[in-house]
Amino acid sequence: MTLTDTTEVARSSAENMHYMPAQLTIPYTLTPGQATGIFIAELVNKRLLGSRHGDEIIVPAQDFSGSTGEPASGFVEVAPVGEVQAFTTNAKGTLGLVLIDGTTTPFLHKLVGFEPGSLEIGTRVAAIWSESPTGNSVLDLAGFGPIGEAGTFEPKSDPEGLAEPIEQIDYTMTLDFKHAYGAYYGTLFDGVETGRRIRGSKCSKCRRVLLPPRAVCDSCFAPATEWADVADTGTIQASSVVHIEFLGQRKQPPYVYAEIVLDGASTRLIHIVGDVDAERAKTAAAPGARVRAVWSDQHTGSLGDIEHFELIEE
Repeated sequence: MTLTDTTEVARSSAENMHYMPAQLTIPYTLTPGQATGIFIAELVNKRLLGSRHGDEIIVPAQDFSGSTGEPASGFVEVAPVGEVQAFTTNAKGTLGLVLIDGTTTPFLHKLVGFEPGSLEIGTRVAAIWSESPTGNSVLDLAGFGPIGEAGTFEPKSDPEGLAEPIEQIDYTMTLDFKHAYGAYYGTLFDGVETGRRIRGSKCSKCRRVLLPPRAVCDSCFAPATEWADVADTGTIQASSVVHIEFLGQRKQPPYVYAEIVLDGASTRLIHIVGDVDAERAKTAAAPGARVRAVWSDQHTGSLGDIEHFELIEE
């Protein structure tokens, strides 16, 4: 059967196999720097601070100008009002570029409190302050909304009584995305889920069976145009006992990771070798050891459907 034919079979039998919902969560500490650290610290006091760089006044305050590289020569307190220069709206709300009165660089922040269709370029806006400020977040400024009675004033140079800068902010970045399987991984994962069938692609020239399957042979670069089933038994080529914890682990250390060539395949598959302790694995899971897939009770359509590989005792 050709690759195209098999792909169509996979697509018709498992519509949910086109992609995998995934999420990246990255915790880290944000160091805002001296000027921005003071800007954030002053938001709880309902003050907007900019930095002066020659003829420029930038909000939020910066240590250096992004356009000229000139360092800040001092701070200025600016009016909490401005004008919308650009905006975009999605399901989560509206973001806008607001040019604060007296400044030279627009400030990107939320636009809140506007009726649908009432917002346009040039709309005057005023700061909306958080009702529950934390003292260490830019969201202590909740956004900019209809100006109401808010007034403006000329930037006040060298404001007194500035707060100490925020030196570090604990932060987590979360990215939700869809990982597209494509024709090759989609067919592999469909076979794993629906029939506990492991499939590789076969090179049209050297006839090597590539697992995981791919479009082009990594040895002779010829197209891999056919499918070939491989066994769920194989031979360890290399192994390592993992003792270190890291983000995204499926198992608590220690555990054994191995490069396995399944019977009928020409390339290595990386997976966990289970039911063997770290000390025994040094010899029992050495290169040349035979293993067999232990299938999970779950049918997720991924290599996680193989719970682990177990050693085949000779």
